[in-house]
Amino acid sequence: QVQLVESGGGLVQAGGSLRLSCASSGNIFSINTMGWYRQAPGKQRESVARITSGGLTTYADSVKGRFTISRDNAKRTVSLQMNSLEPEDTAVYYCGASRGGSVFSKVDYWGQGTQVTVSL
Repeated sequence: QVQLVESGGGLVQAGGSLRLSCASSGNIFSINTMGWYRQAPGKQRESVARITSGGLTTYADSVKGRFTISRDNAKRTVSLQMNSLEPEDTAVYYCGASRGGSVFSKVDYWGQGTQVTVSL
């Protein structure tokens, strides 16, 4: 099994920045693709950014140019640098990890989520 723990959420004004981090433990060598997902109130969970072990990335259109995903392969950690935050970015952000190696691989493990709130 794999455990994922997110950190770095909080309250920020529009235009500000936050950095989310996700640490993994357990059977981390089963992890390949990692990513960030978010769920706003009343909405479905959506993919924000994903990164493969080879460094291939994909982003939601709404965050391109503002968010950057990165990872440490040895530690199986993943981070999300979020700049130029907008109120529409307000959501619970979840870290997800996949045993598969594609950016489209299904998520096998989830963190508990961290709240990001962007105020006007």
